[in-house]
Amino acid sequence: MLTSSYVLPILLLLGSNIFMTLAWYGHLRFKEVPLIAVIFAAWGIAFVEYCMAVPANRWGSAVYSTAQLKTMQEVITLLVFAAFSVLYLKEAITWNHAVGFALIAAGAFFVFRGPL
Repeated sequence: MLTSSYVLPILLLLGSNIFMTLAWYGHLRFKEVPLIAVIFAAWGIAFVEYCMAVPANRWGSAVYSTAQLKTMQEVITLLVFAAFSVLYLKEAITWNHAVGFALIAAGAFFVFRGPL
């Protein structure tokens, strides 16, 4: 089941988004670290992200359209970012965030729904 051509790209996109969120925002709790060190650390983390994202899109394109893959990636990014923001950065998700995320989810519904 986890290696299904439908499920594997989603799992890889989830993993890649976890690494990318860490690369982009993980350093915010370590503001005393010099920026150049943060940049190199983020590049290293982003390499792992690319090692997941590229196969996810390559293999996923066999069963999903590119619009569906991009939409999945964006929705997963928001979910990962929201969890990361609350759990790691200790920032609250406000109603404005929730409404914005819901509107993006509504857009995703239409991408996957097919022609009207």
